[in-house]
Amino acid sequence: MGGSTVWIVLLGIIGLFVVLFFVFVPVGLWVSSLAANVKISIFNMIGMKLRRVKPSLIVMPLIKARKAGLDLGVNQLEAHYLAGGNVDNVVNALIASERAGIELKFEKAAAIDLAGRNVLEAVKMSVNPKVIETTNVSAVAKDGIELLVKARVTVRADLERLVGGAGEATILARIGEGIVTTVGSALSHKEVLENPDDISKRVLSKGLDSGTAFEILSIDIADIDVGRNIGAQLQSLQAEADKNIAQAKAEERRAMAVAREQEMRAYVVEAEAEVPKAMAYALKEGKLGVMDYYELQNLKADTAMRENIRSGVSEKKIMD
Repeated sequence: MGGSTVWIVLLGIIGLFVVLFFVFVPVGLWVSSLAANVKISIFNMIGMKLRRVKPSLIVMPLIKARKAGLDLGVNQLEAHYLAGGNVDNVVNALIASERAGIELKFEKAAAIDLAGRNVLEAVKMSVNPKVIETTNVSAVAKDGIELLVKARVTVRADLERLVGGAGEATILARIGEGIVTTVGSALSHKEVLENPDDISKRVLSKGLDSGTAFEILSIDIADIDVGRNIGAQLQSLQAEADKNIAQAKAEERRAMAVAREQEMRAYVVEAEAEVPKAMAYALKEGKLGVMDYYELQNLKADTAMRENIRSGVSEKKIMD
């Protein structure tokens, strides 16, 4: 009885060990690698498990690479995986570049992948150039007419400059700047409308792809629309500003004239206030006789009467 119990326990331990072995060790993946003539030891796969590397993410891309004729090692792929790279994407990019006749080494592809760029898309763009389209770029010719220009840019990825090279946004910004400069140097907007290919030639000759991850193959003007008459608007705004300045200066002169008039009236009132004093002094000193005074008063009264008569006649004419 005791011996059978020992055998049962022993068989149980052996069975548990076998189950753990097949769970922990990817035997099926190891058999697949052997069938594909890719020699990876079972202990290497166990080491991957211990390093928390999923063996299938290394073995399957390696099988794919070997079948495509690429000489890649397990350590290369595992190191790239541990660095945070996409092993399968890198292998696919290497296979695509090899089929397209593009020279691309594993180290370069891994660097592009770790830089955050899609290396497979880059290889595809090297084979099949991409067309990117700008938004409407507003540019003003020397005659003041605004033109809205839209361009299509054909670019090809430059694998040597993908790491550290500027992206599509920089290309579009430089194209927009080139369009504004070219249109702005034209004497008339009609020249641009007659020869839109001049924009493409001048912008393309500036080497706008310098320092970017792309090579510009062509720049084509897709559409040109005539916009606002910026020159006329600026002249109108300038005229309005000049008018406001003139009105302000005129108002300033009017205010000064009113102030001057009031000042002179004050002088007149002040002078008139001195007349009675002067007359009293003249009468007192005997320099002015009484009859002379009365004649002066009669003259003032006669003058006032004439003024009143003339004012009445003027009002009557106005009423008639």
